[in-house]
Amino acid sequence: MDSSVTVRPARGKEDLKAFLGLPFALYAGDPNWVAPLHLERLEHLDPKKNPYFRHAEVELFLALRGGRPVGRISAQLSRLRSERYRDGVGQFGFLEAEDDPAVFAALFDAAEAWLKQRGATAIQGPFSFSINDETGLLIEGFDTPPSVMMSHALPYYGPRLEETGFVKAKDIIAYDFIGQGGMPRALASAHDKAMADPDVVLRPLDKKQLMKELEIVVSIANDAWSGNWGFVPWTREEMTALANNLKMLVTGDYIAIAEYKGEPAAMAITLPNINDWIAGLNGRLLPFGWAKLAWQLFARPPRSVRMPLMGLRRKYHGTALGAVLGMAAIARVWSYHAGRGTRRGEASWILEDNMPMRRMIESFGGRPYKTYRIYEKLIG
Repeated sequence: MDSSVTVRPARGKEDLKAFLGLPFALYAGDPNWVAPLHLERLEHLDPKKNPYFRHAEVELFLALRGGRPVGRISAQLSRLRSERYRDGVGQFGFLEAEDDPAVFAALFDAAEAWLKQRGATAIQGPFSFSINDETGLLIEGFDTPPSVMMSHALPYYGPRLEETGFVKAKDIIAYDFIGQGGMPRALASAHDKAMADPDVVLRPLDKKQLMKELEIVVSIANDAWSGNWGFVPWTREEMTALANNLKMLVTGDYIAIAEYKGEPAAMAITLPNINDWIAGLNGRLLPFGWAKLAWQLFARPPRSVRMPLMGLRRKYHGTALGAVLGMAAIARVWSYHAGRGTRRGEASWILEDNMPMRRMIESFGGRPYKTYRIYEKLIG
């Protein structure tokens, strides 16, 4: 029997099926893995449906031994990222593999060769596909399921990457918080200060003007994070895709906008943690998954939520007013979810060295409970 590992581009329906199916075998014994919805992953990998492909080139790879899939990886180059940083960095993502150094080595050999042919001198990841999607490799917090749009991993992944020469580029943190009914003192104080200021308006997102409202949200986000490590701005096409995803998932109260003197200054977005709902679907919406998911969406509040986006315009950074505006936006969505009976949430992801944000989250009871690592390596 041939024990060697071969790697080939994943092209065509059968290869794509194998690419998406591989994690089901790898995580068969892991109770904390949540199978992603197959239809959603297909759309994410579809150049015609995912706007990421409009500014990026991507190759998917499958590793096989004896004809059996044993690993997968993506290699990608984003034109937007390259134009912004001009650092020769390409990226990888969608990493899954059996616990075998030969499989990891073969996968990265293929990804690095593909990137090198296109001028890259370093590789960084995982990003599936961009820093605005699933980011980082889980290195702490394997004992709980991931929240929506956050990844899970097997504990040996990190050591296997390091064996192939990868080193830490940056860690990102996920915070867990449990509400006890009342609003934490720090949030309540910020909310009260904001409401007492006639120049401050706190409001939900108006879904009747969804695109206009999302332009505001994306404008704040792109300004707030423009100095952050690895930042790549959202495009209008990505904003449109976000709008389509939000239409069904959330009401306007899941999103708060804080205005100061008529200008949108801060925002906070929450999402229902649909992983609580899809955990038993095994990635399938048919024959009865649609009904179960729809019932969960509309019949009762989510057990938990995730706050993936919070932003404050840069001109307010480091100011007392900025602290009030940012925390007041969070307080508004906190109050909405607590009023419906949701008691658990995740704030993620947060750069390890973003101490103002970390201190703010910890001030209202956030507890760091998962760490994800972004790795990098020079391409030889």
